[in-house]
Amino acid sequence: MKKIFLATLFVVLWALVPAQNNQTTGSEQNVESQLLKEISVLKKQIESQRHTHDQIIKKVDDLMWHQMLGDIAYVDKVRLTGPPRWKAKRENDKFATNPLQFYTYVFIPKDVNTTEKYPLIVLPHSGIHADFSTYYAHIVRELIAQGYIVVSAEYRGSTGYGRDTYENIDYGGLENEDVMVSRDYMLENYNIVDKERVAIIGWSHGGMISLMNILRYPNEFKCAFAGVPVSDLANRLASHDPSYTAYFTAPYHIGKSIEEDPAEYKRRSPSTYAHLLDRPLLIHTNTNDNDVYVEEVLLMIDSLKANNKKFEYKVFQNASGGHGFDRIDTKESTDIRYTIHKFLERYMNPPKPFGSEADMRRAAYKF
Repeated sequence: MKKIFLATLFVVLWALVPAQNNQTTGSEQNVESQLLKEISVLKKQIESQRHTHDQIIKKVDDLMWHQMLGDIAYVDKVRLTGPPRWKAKRENDKFATNPLQFYTYVFIPKDVNTTEKYPLIVLPHSGIHADFSTYYAHIVRELIAQGYIVVSAEYRGSTGYGRDTYENIDYGGLENEDVMVSRDYMLENYNIVDKERVAIIGWSHGGMISLMNILRYPNEFKCAFAGVPVSDLANRLASHDPSYTAYFTAPYHIGKSIEEDPAEYKRRSPSTYAHLLDRPLLIHTNTNDNDVYVEEVLLMIDSLKANNKKFEYKVFQNASGGHGFDRIDTKESTDIRYTIHKFLERYMNPPKPFGSEADMRRAAYKF
């Protein structure tokens, strides 16, 4: 739609340029140049409006968090700092070494006893450019009902915070450090958090971050769950259309294709670190996933097997919902989520574990 609008605008403006025997005078060339500049400015303004729209949606969704969890959880949003950009955005930027600010959501059960310790779930959101939205509200309710404390970082590249945050994207890079910063913040500032019971879970891009952190920082987590995780950028870029590659080749991001710098893309892929696994891990994938194809996740699974690592996984056969098969609200989906909670329970020992799938449904949906 944006391209059609710009093309139409160009045609209209071009029609205003005077023509004379198919030749242009110096004055006419100046008019043409000015019109092209104006089109460029309009294009930038339209792009900026996209971020304004995302910011409005984010503010509305923040209110929804209180509506959907306010009965059982204290909902907070704090501002933290992660490492500086992995490379300067502009030449001679004197602020290039400044830590980047980002927001983090904190959810604490309302019935906590301040003299006791509670397990912590680190839950990074999904999406190459996305945010932690109430898409996850029922999942957070399930965690809160069991007595978990939950933290979720709006790591660099997230939407809803303007163009700068969006263009600070560091896919597979320092976004992982932002998530670790959110974990550390909870341990440093909330004495009700048990530092010995910290897990990381996530789906899709969040699953990728879950893998990267459990593999690279095993001593910081008790266990991990990775649902339909992005696992190998070489495989992913080869199987997706060029519009996906554009996220990485953008000048404010990597700025090079995988052919130009394969080592950089390998550095950002969880499969590269399969040999480091040293903690319990559960992986889910689905044969009809229309985003993170099953072949990519199987590559990660095979990499772990090749390194003789002990872990759990399940390949679901054409489960309803495709990419979101265990995040939606059907009984099939919630029953699958129940098995994830039971995996976490074995290592995290939550104070109020679910006794049945029906108990979990009531916790998440009230009935």
